[in-house]
Amino acid sequence: MTGPDATETATTLLIADDDEVTRTGLRMLLAAQPGIEVVGEAADGVEVVEQARRLRPDVVLMDVRMPRRDGIEATRRLLAGTDGPAGAGGGPAPAPPKVVVITTFENDDHVTAALSAGASGFVLKRLPVRQIAEAVRVVAAGEAILFPATLRRMVAVRPLDSAEALPRAALTGREEEVLRLMATGLSNPEIAECLTVSLETVKTHVGNVLTKLGAQNRTHAVVIAYESGLVVPGFTG
Repeated sequence: MTGPDATETATTLLIADDDEVTRTGLRMLLAAQPGIEVVGEAADGVEVVEQARRLRPDVVLMDVRMPRRDGIEATRRLLAGTDGPAGAGGGPAPAPPKVVVITTFENDDHVTAALSAGASGFVLKRLPVRQIAEAVRVVAAGEAILFPATLRRMVAVRPLDSAEALPRAALTGREEEVLRLMATGLSNPEIAECLTVSLETVKTHVGNVLTKLGAQNRTHAVVIAYESGLVVPGFTG
């Protein structure tokens, strides 16, 4: 992964964490990273929704264990547009921000629930700040952050209701194949090379998979694949 060119528009970021020291530290460190503009902070899950409505960041860096409203419900509300404003002149509301969960423990079942609610990925608080910044930029660009082995362990501990989405989805054989390859962490170009098809064909299949599963994004679709048993431990593509 590489950072944006200096001439590109910066990715705007809202940081949500109930610990003031952590929040302040993240703001200072991330604001110094190229291509990142920190536009605000929130101390809990109620405030982050309010701030996101006012500031309209590209990405929210979301802690999951917060008072008043946890990061799971805050993610769900942000991505569903709950509490959000209408667009100018009564038009459609602006697109919701992408959500990146930030957590201390990678096996936290709250993280799995946030991914199932539509977060685009997660990062660990102990990672170097440049990696956290890169994750923010990647998600802002419309990609997902996948850690297949970690996701598999997390889902194995705590299956969620979205597992039922796969049996109802009636995916074609090729769509299931694409979903399995997505679950290994392959990008669209890598899937196209693996299947010997065009990139546009892969994009079509991925779009169909997301639509049929009712998945918020690529990461959510992969969580469903693990929960449903379509992808099993040891699968590598």
